[in-house]
Amino acid sequence: MPKILIVEDEEAVRLMAGFALGRAGFQVDEAEDSVSADKALSTSQPDLLLVDWMLPGISGIDWIKRLKREETTKKLPVIMLTARAQESDKIYGLDSGADDYVTKPFSPRELVSRINAVLRRCQTDKKEEYTSGDLILNPEAHSVTAGSKELDMGPTEFRLLKFFMSHPNRVYSREQLLDFVWGRSHFVEERTVDVHVLRLRKSLSPHGYDGLIQTVRGVGYRFSDKTG
Repeated sequence: MPKILIVEDEEAVRLMAGFALGRAGFQVDEAEDSVSADKALSTSQPDLLLVDWMLPGISGIDWIKRLKREETTKKLPVIMLTARAQESDKIYGLDSGADDYVTKPFSPRELVSRINAVLRRCQTDKKEEYTSGDLILNPEAHSVTAGSKELDMGPTEFRLLKFFMSHPNRVYSREQLLDFVWGRSHFVEERTVDVHVLRLRKSLSPHGYDGLIQTVRGVGYRFSDKTG
């Protein structure tokens, strides 16, 4: 079941939208502002964001712009939910990175229909898998296998390996990895990268793939099946 994160400060709207989406078979998470939404994203990434334009603190539109600049969230589908019905507002919202725009008050059936339409469009953009030898990472199934055996790793290690496998043979500093894998909104120390690289290598080691994650002294890390 696709997961939808509703980011809306009006409780009544959150409840109505959540009820409609739940009845339609979606998993639903809720957040009342960008801060709580960032916390939700750090735990698990949804299949689509439903975001109110006028949020407390950073606005929904500015939050979306920030997400679209980050490697881990730039392809996350977004539907704006707002009372702004002017054509210029719709154009601005779409140009800021939203995939669709639903105005309040809205029909729950129309909302569900628009969500399904956006999810269908986004399915064609998904890469099925990344491979290196018989090491296979499947983003949609959220699985990593070596031969016929599935590897056990945490969600952060999975995101880190996905980034490495989709950007092979290039060196990334710890600061860059924090930006691309954790996101600029998450304030963690650079040594956190070392901890998760160590855990990732531990997961890969029994299958002989830990050497793919190479340390470049004084610079950072790279993913490569080449020695050196």
